[in-house]
Amino acid sequence: MPMWSPSPLVRRRWRRFQAHRRGFHSLWIFALLFVLSLGAELLANDKPLLIHYQGSYYFPLWQSYPETTFGGDFATEADYRDPYILSRLQQSPNWLLFPPIPYRFDTIDGQLRHPAPAPPDRQHLLGTDDRARDIVARLLYGFRLSVLFALTLTLIGTLLGILAGAVQGYFGGYTDLLLQRLIEIWGSMPELYLLIIFASLFNPSLLLLILLLSLFGWMSLADYVRAEFLRARNMAYVKAARAMGATDQTIMFRHLLPNAMTPVITFLPFRISGTILALTSLDFLGLGVPPSTPSLGELLQQGKANMEAWWISLSTFTVLVTMMLLLNFIGEALRDAMDPRKES
Repeated sequence: MPMWSPSPLVRRRWRRFQAHRRGFHSLWIFALLFVLSLGAELLANDKPLLIHYQGSYYFPLWQSYPETTFGGDFATEADYRDPYILSRLQQSPNWLLFPPIPYRFDTIDGQLRHPAPAPPDRQHLLGTDDRARDIVARLLYGFRLSVLFALTLTLIGTLLGILAGAVQGYFGGYTDLLLQRLIEIWGSMPELYLLIIFASLFNPSLLLLILLLSLFGWMSLADYVRAEFLRARNMAYVKAARAMGATDQTIMFRHLLPNAMTPVITFLPFRISGTILALTSLDFLGLGVPPSTPSLGELLQQGKANMEAWWISLSTFTVLVTMMLLLNFIGEALRDAMDPRKES
């Protein structure tokens, strides 16, 4: 069977995207940062990546070992930062390999030279927060959490927006009128007040936050998809498909939807950046993820509460600004690449 190859239109749009150097390079930089964050446990962890002890190899990241395995006295999981355990593991010919950042996002360093929040030094390149946790590790895990949360919420909102807009635009008439009135009523609901109410009734969690935000995040996209379907539903190729006996579902999702994907794809980076800012804002207000979860908003809140610890606010602000700039540059490149006025 012949392999699938992109259409000439897709190839032309990809070439225009590549020609937008700022957006193209931003895509690669953002993708590299995201891939690195996916391996956060390999880059920032208080457990060794590999241990060679008495002729055997151990992998603490994937399996828990009791302290007695390495000559300790207790049957609980080994604390690899304990001086006694470290001395046993570093005694020749034994050795161990720590990640580049020997702290997890929740590792509390009890051997700080200064009271927490401690300023940057050789052990903590960006200092610690007010609970003696490493800022670099929390930023790395927080970046991953923010991007994964944004991708999940964007995917759900995109699917719901496409479905609602497709139904409205294709069927039109009373279906469109009824759904549009329902969307207007639902869109008038005070989203922030609902989040405050649910935060007081339930324990905060990522799943609850995704559920609540996904109830409102699809409406703006539905308007664009609806407009595209309304514009194309009476075109000749749609009438021809109808005359050939194609079902409504086939016409909607096989013929109309590919031609209505331009606004969907164009707005994806901006929707992701908006979702990241929403999560950061909610965490800053204490309405987001649980306190123990690594969060950029929680770091900003700590920076506000500890104004003298400038390294907390500065490092978190730098990460957020970099994320927003990269996503906006990608969005600009996509917008230019998908612009129908540049088709030739």
